[in-house]
This record gives sequence, structure tokens and C-alpha cells, in this order.
Amino acid sequence: MNYSSSEALENWIEAMPEDMKQGYRRLNRMTEVLTTEAEPKVGQTPKEVIWKKNKAKLYRYQPTVKKTNKVPILMIYALINKPYILDLTPGSSLIEHLTNQGHDVYLLDWGTPGYEDRNMKFDDYVLDYIPRAVKKVLRTSEATEISMLGYCMGGTMTSIFAALHPELPIRNLIFMTSPFDFSDAGLYTNFLDKRYFNLDKLVDTLGLIPHDMIDFGNKLLSPIANFYGPYITLADRADNEKFVHNWKLMQKWLNDGVPFPGETYRQWIGEFYQENKLIKDELYIRGRQVKLSDITANVLNIAAKRDNIASPNQVEPLNEKISSKNKTFHLLDTGHVSVAIGRKAINETYPLIDEWLTKNSK
Repeated sequence: MNYSSSEALENWIEAMPEDMKQGYRRLNRMTEVLTTEAEPKVGQTPKEVIWKKNKAKLYRYQPTVKKTNKVPILMIYALINKPYILDLTPGSSLIEHLTNQGHDVYLLDWGTPGYEDRNMKFDDYVLDYIPRAVKKVLRTSEATEISMLGYCMGGTMTSIFAALHPELPIRNLIFMTSPFDFSDAGLYTNFLDKRYFNLDKLVDTLGLIPHDMIDFGNKLLSPIANFYGPYITLADRADNEKFVHNWKLMQKWLNDGVPFPGETYRQWIGEFYQENKLIKDELYIRGRQVKLSDITANVLNIAAKRDNIASPNQVEPLNEKISSKNKTFHLLDTGHVSVAIGRKAINETYPLIDEWLTKNSK
């Protein structure tokens, strides 16, 4: 009897021992995931654009859902990667969870800067963009007070904004794995030592710092795990479709970064990592001194135990500087990203934020 090549291959596979057969099928599935399958959909919670400036957009989420919590919450994300990590997929979305609980949720998406934006600074984001977004949220929601949530670098930016605008009706501040004290930033302290890292030459040469360069630096914090780990895990669990779906979502976000405006990067590395100006009250934005002690709003400051991007020792010192009477430092057993997505986030982070906001918005 003559066999086609595909039939012969199937017969050969069926003759394999069971463990080899499973290994072959996992390898075949992994090849499909990496080469032919479409990217997963992200950021699916319904939203509308209510304001724009340059590349930035301000979103309001699930506007048709009844808002039982009358204090709106504005989310501020970092200038690197894209903010849909806060709305990754149905069932694993902080934004979806909060809107379903009756919160009026807004997100300031910075967009993707072009070379023409290379001269933008922290000053522009903190004094031009965030204040207008806050005023638009207050007008849209018809509220008299606002809550703000900053994730990663977005929290650092939010703290600067809040310190510079004590006159605004900011009721609650939530900081999620945001660095404030850069005296010991782990390996970043070594990587960015001004004796070896020529910051000015880098910015002057490139203008716009590529995402791939920043991503490579982050992966160097744990090179074997970050460069090879995801693919080793995929090869081992490619027959688990739920795992494959979550793996694809995570890899899409990790590889979907945006460049960093050069002048903002010069400030971020020079004035924060190299000189640690924020926590020492030495940071100035358009000539105005930033004093974290000027923050008086209710504060929930969240750190992640396994975070090597913003370690707990960089996060917790904020509570010692601010003047808030109601301030909580909460340490979660997660990493920098798993604080926002995945099982731990769903079971711990989301309820924590929801309950704290509800309690402190009455």
C-alpha cells in the first residue's frame, strides 16, 4: 500500500512512545503560535475618546454602565509600553473590574511620540497634559473631586503633579509599583552610573530613545529568564490552550512598546536615577520646586514583593514624605507586571483597589 507523505508522518507519530508524541505535538503547536497565528485582541472594555492633545487621548470607559461611585478615577500610565496592560483582556482587566463595580474610570493614553516630540519634557506632561485631563474628567463626570491612579512611572508623574497642584480637588491617590526613591535602584543603579553611561551623548545622538533599547535594558535585569524563559515555558506548555492564550497576550504587550522622548528620558535618568532629586526635594519643574510633603490626599501606595523594576525599597519611602493623614503602604506578593494582570491581580489587586476607593470616596 502506498502512503502519502502526510499519512506516513501521521503513522510515524502514532508509533512514537506517548511522551515523545506529546513533545512533538507541543513543538508543532509552539511553531503555529510563533509563526502563523494572529495576535490576540486587547483593550476590549468599551470606551470613548473625550479629549485629545497632540498624540494623547483621554478615554472614558463603559460610559453606559451605571456609576454608583461618584468620585471618578483617572489612570496615568508610564511613557513606555502601552497602557492596555490595565485593560488586557476580558476577565483580566483592572479597568473592566472597576467599571463593573460602578466606578467612573478614565485613562490618559500618551500615544506614540514621533521624532517631532523629542524635545518634550516632564514639564510638558505634568503641567500641560495632566491638568487639562483632570479638568476634563471633572467636567464630564460633573464631580467635585477626583481620584487618580498612577502605575509604574505614571505614578511618579502623578505624585509630581499632585505635589505641584495642592489647590485641585484630588481626594484619593493610588500608586501602583511606582518608584520614588532612586538611591538603590538595584541593577539600574549600576547600569546607569554616570561614570559609565553617557546620557547626554545618547539623547543628543538619537533624539527619540527606541523602545527596543529600553526593553533590552529591562531584560538584562534577569537575562536568562527574560530572553529565553518565555519560549522555554511555551515549549513546555503549548498543549494548554488557556496558557497559550495568556502567553500571547503578554508577549504582545511586552513587544508593543513606544519610543521615549529624548528630553524626558534625559530628565528621567539624570534627575531621578542618577541624582535622586524627587525624594530629596531637589526636583524643579519649570522652576517650581516639587515637595512631596505638599501631598495631602488619601494615599494607597502599592508595592510588589518580586518587583525588580520598582522594588519595594523604592516605593515605600513616599509614605514618609507626604503629609496625608490617611496613607497606606500595601505589599503584594507579585511582580511588576503581575500586579496588574493574572490570577494574583484578579484575586488581590483588583479587590484591594476597589474596596479602598469605595471606602475613601464616601
